[in-house]
Amino acid sequence: MSTSPSRLLLARKARQGNLYVANCPSRGVLDHLTSRWGSLILILLLERTHRFSELGREIGGVSEKMLAQSLQQLEADGFLTRTVYPTVPPKVEYSLTPLGSEAATPIKTLTDWVELNVSKVLKVRAKRHPAPLT
Repeated sequence: MSTSPSRLLLARKARQGNLYVANCPSRGVLDHLTSRWGSLILILLLERTHRFSELGREIGGVSEKMLAQSLQQLEADGFLTRTVYPTVPPKVEYSLTPLGSEAATPIKTLTDWVELNVSKVLKVRAKRHPAPLT
């Protein structure tokens, strides 16, 4: 019994994911990678391994709850590893997996572009929505 080429193509596409399909799991992965905290965690971990408290200090405005939740999501997706050392108090470090490094690299490119071009965006925004006079 042979499988038709169109069935094979559909099966391959299903394994690859399709962000335009409402219940595709790739949407959850995309949410974790591109969330405000997830993307910042990934680009920090591109530099080196960090402890939880270091990540919290580096990422301005993130609560401990959101940092922990984002780290758990990224770990569950296989983008980072959590290493616990048996010390008192316990020492926990986070580092990227090869999959995490692969995902973080284009995110770093995007965030670099944003930082370089934010002034242009703000100028356009100001022209379209000028601040009210007080």
